[in-house]
Amino acid sequence: MDSDNIIVVNVSFSGLQVEFKGNPEEVGLQVNEFLNKQIPNIDLARRISVNYSTKELINMFNGVVKITPEGPRVWVANTKLSDKDIVALQLVAVKIGKQTGKSINDSLSTSEIQYATSLNPKSVSSRLSELTKMGYIEKEAAEKGVKYRITTQGINWLFNIISKKIPKS
Repeated sequence: MDSDNIIVVNVSFSGLQVEFKGNPEEVGLQVNEFLNKQIPNIDLARRISVNYSTKELINMFNGVVKITPEGPRVWVANTKLSDKDIVALQLVAVKIGKQTGKSINDSLSTSEIQYATSLNPKSVSSRLSELTKMGYIEKEAAEKGVKYRITTQGINWLFNIISKKIPKS
């Protein structure tokens, strides 16, 4: 291969990075083939991918969670929510807090959830167990015990529940 006729092309798309090197005709064919194969696959993958952005979370839960000087909180008046809903909402509030830079963590311990929600400690513990079994929250080992975090599936479940109970304003 003549070094005067070598072309190097770097293609970067949706976190995927590929380099093509060779003569212009070969590289042109390789880049074209790559794009023809990868772009439809990426578009298809996007159709089934779920990852809620900060903006989506705020739009979904802005009527029921608020970021206060005391931290992210469930903010519901005149609506009866179950303890399970409130526990899951508190975890969503903390996730939003973390994503907006207003909280350090996106997970909470049982006692932190109890403090933030004012729910009975036994009820919080039982609801956490139920939600974990359902796959709506996940348990993680932390420096000082166990912490809980809402899952993507949990966000979807909670939004469906909350949107039926609280009318959009």
